[in-house]
Amino acid sequence: MGLAILLFTGCYQQLNHNNSYSQSANVTSECRKVKHILGETCVPLNPQRIIVTDQETLEIVVALGLKPLGTVKANIVGSKARILPETTREIIDLGKESQPNLEKMVLLHPDLILGLGIGAQNYNLYSRIAPTVTFDFYHAAWKDNLLLIAQTLGKVEQAKTLLFEYKNKIKNIQKKINNKQGDIEISITRFYAGQKFTQFQTPLSFSGSVLKEIGFATPQKQIKFGSAKFSDGTYGTTNQENLQILDSDILFIALDPGSENNFKRYENNPLWQQLNVVKNQRVYTVDSGYWIFGNILSANAILDDIYKYVLGEK
Repeated sequence: MGLAILLFTGCYQQLNHNNSYSQSANVTSECRKVKHILGETCVPLNPQRIIVTDQETLEIVVALGLKPLGTVKANIVGSKARILPETTREIIDLGKESQPNLEKMVLLHPDLILGLGIGAQNYNLYSRIAPTVTFDFYHAAWKDNLLLIAQTLGKVEQAKTLLFEYKNKIKNIQKKINNKQGDIEISITRFYAGQKFTQFQTPLSFSGSVLKEIGFATPQKQIKFGSAKFSDGTYGTTNQENLQILDSDILFIALDPGSENNFKRYENNPLWQQLNVVKNQRVYTVDSGYWIFGNILSANAILDDIYKYVLGEK
């Protein structure tokens, strides 16, 4: 971080000297005041050079019809590459989410830096580059993030349209399920790379909240697992000795990059073969990039998986 500060300071002073970038230009231009978790920021009315600092904000901004100038890659899980338009590949790469390239950020001359869960230290640095806004990250309450960022960008009506379309998609799935299959219990399991344990997602998680909204049930064994087994309430941790807790009508396996070997160890376990969901061949592998963390585009991608795997439609 110390090196990053030095790089930032040097670039910032040089840019000021050349008059190619000036913080005063942002201060004096027309803007809207936005309150957020680290203060209040005067945001340009029509930002053109947006930098986003996480993948969830990236998908929100893109869904609202804007194309950020620069963004970061997910640290481990959460890459939205599979659900983003082709045009987003032109967005400039600023490095990992945990360690963005400050020098690049300065040289891009952003007029807004936007992200979820930006820490105070980084916020102070980013604010010297451009107006910066950050909000808390929500799992199940992801719609709040969508609306907060939409308000920041003056895109509230677009956000409402996205949510209206999403709700209609939910209603269509509900209708098909009620007509076809009735109550269904679904488990969502996440496998890590290089770890021997696995996790099941609760209704307080992102994907769990989407399935709950549709009306799917959580297996009772997971509910009775006990709050002491949960971290922030979004997941529970289990292992190969307690596989029965994953049994359900349908099991979605969300694989992190490089987690295939860990998953194979579970598949080769005789206890795995005894699960009813395995015997019934209702286990489906999905992308953890949009099943574990996400927003409106990820939620819609999950609904697409429901159409495909639960309803048998493409």
